[in-house]
Amino acid sequence: MARNVYGLDLGTYEIKVFDYKNTKIWKEKNVISIKQEEIFAIGDEAYQMFEKSPPSIQVVFPMQSGAIVRFNYMQHLLVHLLNSKESMMKGAEYLIAVPTDVTEVEKRALYDLVLHSALKPKTVRMVERGIVDTIGCGVNVWDTKGVFVANIGSGTTELSILASGGIVLSRLLKIGGESLDLAIINAVRQYHDLIIGPLTAGMLRRQFGIFEQETDKTVTASGRHLVSGLPVAKQIPIGLIRTAMKELLDEWVQAIQAMVGRTPPDVHQAILANGMHLTGGVGNMHGFSTYLKERTGLPVMVTESPELCTMTGLQTMISNQKEYKNLTYSMLGEDYRWLR
Repeated sequence: MARNVYGLDLGTYEIKVFDYKNTKIWKEKNVISIKQEEIFAIGDEAYQMFEKSPPSIQVVFPMQSGAIVRFNYMQHLLVHLLNSKESMMKGAEYLIAVPTDVTEVEKRALYDLVLHSALKPKTVRMVERGIVDTIGCGVNVWDTKGVFVANIGSGTTELSILASGGIVLSRLLKIGGESLDLAIINAVRQYHDLIIGPLTAGMLRRQFGIFEQETDKTVTASGRHLVSGLPVAKQIPIGLIRTAMKELLDEWVQAIQAMVGRTPPDVHQAILANGMHLTGGVGNMHGFSTYLKERTGLPVMVTESPELCTMTGLQTMISNQKEYKNLTYSMLGEDYRWLR
């Protein structure tokens, strides 16, 4: 029986897997809960305990800012996810999307995560996430004279400028949806004496968006009173949420403008004409693309299902092995043998 090929996108909050043989995409929360130093629950089950677990249970995210911080937990989570699927078998081939602008040590950790796991892979290959996202956006990565892709996820933002099949410039910012939520948490605490968690902050961010015309809208948020510690619900105004997010929104704008300003002239002209593709989960935030367009002066296109853009790119690469083989690499320097 021919070996299967899996595409992996290991995000801060979610693990996503493309299964070539069954043409499926799996998603699972990248989280583990621990009780008395033993793994209590993993994945989606563990995430349900987030902000709700008793003090005896610790909820841990094994990845932060695009890098592995709890290697053993991360490996256990990945192996469990793959082994829980009927199509899983040892000796498969793996293609991992990795950030461009991380250290070789961090890339090697992602590589070793799969290579030295109980999955016993036949081969492990890597590809820069900026390239995968470009392919996932439907852009011909070989022929484009210049394209800008911004992947804004939960923990990081990856800005990539590509031309003629390669990355011209890239930058990894350690800000994302999680950073916006933290800013909202701090603002609500400061101005309303209300302690809320990341899930509530994320709800406020998604409900308010950025560019609605309403200025007097409020949303009820529940939390603990800062002084009394008792559960309480308060009306949170839209203006407070937008003010809390403004500094980070401006940071994204400045980073994008700086990248465009450093771009070689020929590529620069192509980007001005082609605009920027917005991917990642934060790309779904209402009004975000309009905000970036008005502030940067670039045309901004939101990819369909931006949170799955990387997976769409991996699916295209794995399904068209010969065309994209030269864009992948092994950290062992071995030739990658694609599924035949």
